[in-house]
Amino acid sequence: MSEEGKTTRRKRRTSEEVAGRLLEAAEAEFKRCGYSGATTAAIARRAESTEAQLFRMFSSKAALFQEAVFRPLDTHLEQFNESHAIDDPATGNRRENARLYIAELQRFLQEHSQLLLTVLTASVHGSDSDASARAISSLSEYFERGAAVQTKRLGATPRIDPKLMVRVSFAAVLANVMFKDVLFPPGLASDEAIDEAVLEFVLDGINANKD
Repeated sequence: MSEEGKTTRRKRRTSEEVAGRLLEAAEAEFKRCGYSGATTAAIARRAESTEAQLFRMFSSKAALFQEAVFRPLDTHLEQFNESHAIDDPATGNRRENARLYIAELQRFLQEHSQLLLTVLTASVHGSDSDASARAISSLSEYFERGAAVQTKRLGATPRIDPKLMVRVSFAAVLANVMFKDVLFPPGLASDEAIDEAVLEFVLDGINANKD
């Protein structure tokens, strides 16, 4: 038999390789179609696997969503919390610290906006309430830490509850990242000018609690 006529058998993948391909495919499908629109059949096809293999490794679509989308985002948020101090007096004045922090937050949300949108959408629609609660734990921690810093800084009772302020500030940055193409038509301003405007807007909002 000629070399061309020989049947080459594809190298058998390890369980870790199969699981890795399924997670990559799941993340892509959930981003593209959302939780409800993505199907396990499409995920298996994208991973060049089968639904039987998928369900041997993941007990349900919700479990796969947890591992492919929730867990990575939770890790990203946890790392962001650990590596970016909201208010560190040792590194300069507070306004400059806040500028640097918000700029980093903008970059973080730009990088992970699709994952975050997928998670929040699934959470709102109750795709898996238990998984949602676990997955956004780092986001809740971010809000709690921000509110604690604001409360400590302000001392007296502020005009605006810090728990509300930190969420509104986050929402302002998130909305401008996710809907930039809709909110800012071509030619209106450069990306740098838009980011700077958002940053100044959030800073002024945070300073609303100052005497």
